[in-house]
Amino acid sequence: MKSRKLNKIQKVRETNMNIAIIGAGKLGKKLAYALLNGNHSVTIVDKNEKALQKLALELDIMTVVANAKDVSFLKELNIKSYDYLIALTGNDELNILISSFAKKLGCHFVIARIRDPEYMSQFDFIKNNMDINHLVNPDLAITNEIYKHLVEKYTLTNGIFTTGKVALIEFKAKNMPVLLGVPLNNVNRILKNMLVVAISRNGKVIVPQGDDEICPNDALYVIGERDPITQLNSKVHEVGTYTNLKKVMVIGGGKTGLYLSKKLSEFGVSVKVIERNMDRCRYLAEKLEDVMILNGDGTDKQLLEEESIADMDGFVTATGYDEDNLLLALMAKEYNIAEVVAKVSRGIYTELVSNLGVDMAINPVDIVTSNLAKLIQGKEKIISNQLIQGQAEITEIIASKNMKIVGTPIKEIGIPTGVLIGAIHRDGGVIIPDGNTIIKEGDKVLIFSLLTSMAEMAKYTR
Repeated sequence: MKSRKLNKIQKVRETNMNIAIIGAGKLGKKLAYALLNGNHSVTIVDKNEKALQKLALELDIMTVVANAKDVSFLKELNIKSYDYLIALTGNDELNILISSFAKKLGCHFVIARIRDPEYMSQFDFIKNNMDINHLVNPDLAITNEIYKHLVEKYTLTNGIFTTGKVALIEFKAKNMPVLLGVPLNNVNRILKNMLVVAISRNGKVIVPQGDDEICPNDALYVIGERDPITQLNSKVHEVGTYTNLKKVMVIGGGKTGLYLSKKLSEFGVSVKVIERNMDRCRYLAEKLEDVMILNGDGTDKQLLEEESIADMDGFVTATGYDEDNLLLALMAKEYNIAEVVAKVSRGIYTELVSNLGVDMAINPVDIVTSNLAKLIQGKEKIISNQLIQGQAEITEIIASKNMKIVGTPIKEIGIPTGVLIGAIHRDGGVIIPDGNTIIKEGDKVLIFSLLTSMAEMAKYTR
């Protein structure tokens, strides 16, 4: 390693934690950005020198061109001085091996990304015998979020999330007609001492502005004290709406398609999977019971009509191509399918969702970054966390004196777009804040944040 890089290692002793990320792909880059904003020192290791050079220009990180499964390299890196190693290469076996080596060489906590379905039933065995602290599966993570959206209809259990004396409720605006057409800055006249922290509109979760009006098809996320919110929930919550889901078509028989089809089928939903690769179809047929596997092109409109797309209650696009997923989702909406979900991996495409009318767009990179950042950073300061529709999260933290959100009126903090401070626990009471509220050391603060704003917000809570 060059002396410049070694000098940069000396600098990290002043930061919170020393973290190594193996793999400079989309997830590695996104996670590095989130962790840097948490004031951690990040080293990214990859064999692709060009990819690392590009990353070094964008982020204040140490980059090392090396093969991380080389034990001599891990020793030279002094991996025993690292708090975390996260192996995120595209090869499961390599991730397992690197994590295991790093742990045995003294790294405090190691994480490996594993995507192969064959390993799913062996997670505990792998962790125990390879001495790996945590395993993460991006496809399984987004499957769980899609399943919750389709089956439960609510991101929050029974439509409500509670922590201490504060509760967050999720409900459809049409269930409270008095709110329809009302600008957000007037909602508090109807929902006293409550705050609308987010709106799910046309498949996209947004943090509303004061002049935004509530529309009939909006899903609202409202925060307030537990008792009033619980009373409101009893009036607006739809009981048992998930029972309407009977038929779902999944385009793409990859890992996400496999996991989702299995979960839906076990719930009792009739599932059709369309996959263009014949070998993959044979594999799916072996792994899935009571699921119809069709070999064909999911972009073939005639095929979709022959397979009764118009009769579907749900439609999920989970191919490996964002463009196909969005195009197919748009096509599905033409058939008035109640629930259309698109898997997208590029952040730029999620911005198109509200214009397309897709019910849910979900990005595996955002979700796994959120999960890993919470795991690494949150052990001391995060009390609770709830993922919302795969696009946002509500997090409760303990405010410490060094945080930028402490000691300044909220309106003067400069909180990033897509973030809202929803409630504060203080001295046994609850404060629903406004712009003049000042957060104090020791407050328990509930923060709503889009996943795309999560890394930026980390600067204010580190």
